[in-house]
Amino acid sequence: MTMELKGMKTSREVPASSYNGYIMLIVLVALLAFAAIALPGMVPASGAAKAAKLMFVGTLVLTIIGLCIVAAGFFMIQPNQAAVITLFGEYKGSERTEGLRWVWPWMGRSKVSARAHNIHSERVKINDLRGNPIEIACNVVWRVQDTAQASFDVDDYKEFVEIQIEAGLRTVGSRHPYDDFENEEVTLRGSGDVVNRELLEELNDRLKVAGIVVDEAGLTHLAYAPEIASAMLKRQQADAIIAARAKIVLGAVGMVEDALTKLSADGIVDMDDERRAAMVSNLMVVLCGEREAHPVVNAGSLY
Repeated sequence: MTMELKGMKTSREVPASSYNGYIMLIVLVALLAFAAIALPGMVPASGAAKAAKLMFVGTLVLTIIGLCIVAAGFFMIQPNQAAVITLFGEYKGSERTEGLRWVWPWMGRSKVSARAHNIHSERVKINDLRGNPIEIACNVVWRVQDTAQASFDVDDYKEFVEIQIEAGLRTVGSRHPYDDFENEEVTLRGSGDVVNRELLEELNDRLKVAGIVVDEAGLTHLAYAPEIASAMLKRQQADAIIAARAKIVLGAVGMVEDALTKLSADGIVDMDDERRAAMVSNLMVVLCGEREAHPVVNAGSLY
């Protein structure tokens, strides 16, 4: 399944143009020093000309505005974190450079974590390939790869991830039967590596629309639903008994065949069809019986 957003523009992350915050911090300190040292000396006397007073007021206002602009533009980026920069709603890029950064205060800054997130899904009840109700849950490790897509292509990317994990789990769980004693097909219980790989691919396919990549996904809980658990346990036991019996009979037939072939090849005993059939019957009873055999020793003639 490939999720496509038809009729909607797809965002792509681009580097943002921000400034070194430490340099701007020096500028801020310089403005503060100017306001604390130089401005008091520029205060005009009571009888000074009007132009001098206007110059002082203008310098004071510009200094205050400059301090506010510089102070409001600082933001900090931690490791594995990004800041999405916008200008009046227009995307201008994503800043991933660690440390203190600075942009114009009228530019929006929305931080997005690029660290690995771990989600353990709730147990959901689904029907497997054969229609049996089962309970299933998984653990998923994911991270934001494209901050622009995560911010602008979906409404809430964290909620989007949780919903798509459940949807992907239902999709993969319904593709395969819970169990198969004949080992002829992929099963949820017996083919964990295959199922986990399918779940990983399914989730990556669903979440790429939000710029999110899944690093690891695997089933953590798998069981029949309570209403059929008892019946399915009996069925599993019956299937296991049948499978074991079939293997025992197959092995016994091979052992009897080898025994008769060896007796005939070495000339140990010559038997007609009737006695051969009797020996086959006795050997099959001994080899396939559930209880230990107690042979009767014949002290007389062979026949």
